[in-house]
Amino acid sequence: MKPGTFYLLFSILTVAFLCTANTARASNSAESIEYQMKVQRACEVAIWALPAVSIYDIELSIRRDLSGKFGDVAYLTKPMTSRHGFLTANDVTPYVFSGQSCKDDPLVVEVPPSSEKATFFGSFVDAWQAPIVDVGARGADKGKGGKYLFLPPDYKGDVPDGYLVYRPYSYGVHFAFRPVAKNGGTNEDQVALARSLKVYRLSQAANPPKTTFIDAYPEKLVTLPVYDWTYFTDLNTFIQREPILERDKAMMALLTTLGIEKGKEFKPDNETKKAMLEGLECAYNFLQHRFVTEGGALVRFWKDRQWGVFNLPPEQVKLGFPFVQSDRVLSDERAQYYFYGTYLPVSLGGSTFYLGGLRDKNGELLNGTDTYRLRVSADTPAKDFWSVIVYSMKTKGFMEGVDRVGLSSAQIEKMKKNDDGSVDVYFAPRAPSGMESNWIPTGEDFFLLFRLYGPDKPLFDKTWRLGDVEKMKQEGDTVSRNKKKES
Repeated sequence: MKPGTFYLLFSILTVAFLCTANTARASNSAESIEYQMKVQRACEVAIWALPAVSIYDIELSIRRDLSGKFGDVAYLTKPMTSRHGFLTANDVTPYVFSGQSCKDDPLVVEVPPSSEKATFFGSFVDAWQAPIVDVGARGADKGKGGKYLFLPPDYKGDVPDGYLVYRPYSYGVHFAFRPVAKNGGTNEDQVALARSLKVYRLSQAANPPKTTFIDAYPEKLVTLPVYDWTYFTDLNTFIQREPILERDKAMMALLTTLGIEKGKEFKPDNETKKAMLEGLECAYNFLQHRFVTEGGALVRFWKDRQWGVFNLPPEQVKLGFPFVQSDRVLSDERAQYYFYGTYLPVSLGGSTFYLGGLRDKNGELLNGTDTYRLRVSADTPAKDFWSVIVYSMKTKGFMEGVDRVGLSSAQIEKMKKNDDGSVDVYFAPRAPSGMESNWIPTGEDFFLLFRLYGPDKPLFDKTWRLGDVEKMKQEGDTVSRNKKKES
């Protein structure tokens, strides 16, 4: 073989080899890009869909955990305990809640008037958790009761007289009410009011059927959004049954590339499923990061205290929390709230005030291994009562498997008081010796909500301030401040 021929053949083989290698690298690169695109799209979709998935999971829990059927109404005969998984619920007032639909026949919910011993506080929301209307003394019926009529967005029939009429953007209509005791009312009075609700179809108005109620108190009930594969199967269920809004069509295009498409079966391949779960983890980490970052979920109420208030966009407060502006959907801001909360009202009332606590006096996040103390003064400006509850940092619900999730001034006679009338509340995996009545168990990373029921002027003019949570040092039977951390 001539040298020139050899070099020519060598060059051809080399180019062929390099082309093959480059093609393989390009193919692998394309696969990698497509996979990462699915991860990123799943992350954005999960953030966008959070309020819808969260409210659907509450409805689903009635069927799964209570063996109910769609449209049944769940209620509690007593306040919630650690076996009831709800996002930042309270352990003071029992709830009544349900998921309904107005798709095939307009929905009627008769809210009874306030009784001498109890009144409703709560809201109806749509399938996106956008508030529709508030009920009770601070709602549309002003405590006198009323027939709330919900028409589907495409309804073209006659609208009868005698109803409070609303036309949500979705078919789904969900509600959660708290029957609040008054004038010495008891749990029995609250339950009686809850069971006075009537739910039926407009076509049944002449002879309404009996509403089915299920007592959720004895059962383990988990309504919390779960960040596993069910997140996407729940989202698919939502997409299949709800109308697609004009504002969400761009997001629907992203969903299609993940295999979620209206009118089609959801069967992603294993690689797509893996990418979607990776994207869901990204979404959770993003929301968790915003939750614990100052100025994220909370903004400080006092400059020299760690306690904060919910960071809700001021213009959304005025508009009734649609989380929609003229030019965009506030997807991140919406998810930021529904990551830990549910059932925002149309109008924020003055009957309760919430302070959130993520950090101790030294600015460190609260953890489940150390012992902490909160001193609550005797002059706390709550005309009705105050309450402090521990929530899991992971789930944003109650700590599971504990005998107590919170304490309130309603239990103060059973608590040990200081000489000035204040009480020390302890948060720790085990009770400090002799302080069992003042102790709320932890055991995992947590945060706090301090609620003031009937908040008074010294709170709003900030002449009263709640002390920070302090890390303590437990030694044997004694508890003292961790002075090393405070120096």
